[in-house]
Amino acid sequence: MNSDKLSARLEMVAKYVPKGASVADIGSDHAYLPCFLVKNFGIPFAVAGEVAEGPFQSAVRNVNAQGLSDVISVRTGDGLDVVGPDEVECITIAGMGGTLIASILEKGKDKLGSVKRLILQPNIHALSIRKWFLENNWELKAEEILEEDGKIYEILIGEKGDAKKPYGNNMDAGLLFGPYLSKSRSEAFFKKWSAEKKNWERIYTQLVHASETEEASVKKQELLMKIRLAEGVLVNEES
Repeated sequence: MNSDKLSARLEMVAKYVPKGASVADIGSDHAYLPCFLVKNFGIPFAVAGEVAEGPFQSAVRNVNAQGLSDVISVRTGDGLDVVGPDEVECITIAGMGGTLIASILEKGKDKLGSVKRLILQPNIHALSIRKWFLENNWELKAEEILEEDGKIYEILIGEKGDAKKPYGNNMDAGLLFGPYLSKSRSEAFFKKWSAEKKNWERIYTQLVHASETEEASVKKQELLMKIRLAEGVLVNEES
């Protein structure tokens, strides 16, 4: 992969970066995304943040090799520690778990004052991000789901606004499956949640035959709720 050709998931992330916005890419790896944005999207300034030394050095080499060190600042640090207050207008975080992404946003809330858009691609647990949006007055504006190399990824786009607006009266299902993804109901969506539903049913069956404890009882109720919600969103799979 190079700065002129991104993976499908990073291309989808790039699609939502506002033209001309300053960007911080957290967990930037080789800084592929910032380089692509500068070259193709007219981004005037970007921060490529990395906590690990190896990827940080790779990002430095890549940015220097492409002659972009005057517009891309490669920095080492934890999460949003690499960004100054009011320094950027857009933050991208891709390739981490949703729980970790939510914790990065929570710890770096003081850096979000000038940020107009968050573009987040969790590998798992997108629910954690939707909950964080809801608790911090960020409105989920759009969602994407796609399959690449046998893995299914979700991308969430947030802006400051009415956090409850996307969900209407379907908060539980919306948080779990995504209010926009539930409506668009793509092939990748059905594939992901059909597999998840089968897994929940398998675990539920195991718990039914296990010794009854309070913990097992709570877990069974939680699984039943998820299974029923999944049945609701998958009901028209064959239509």
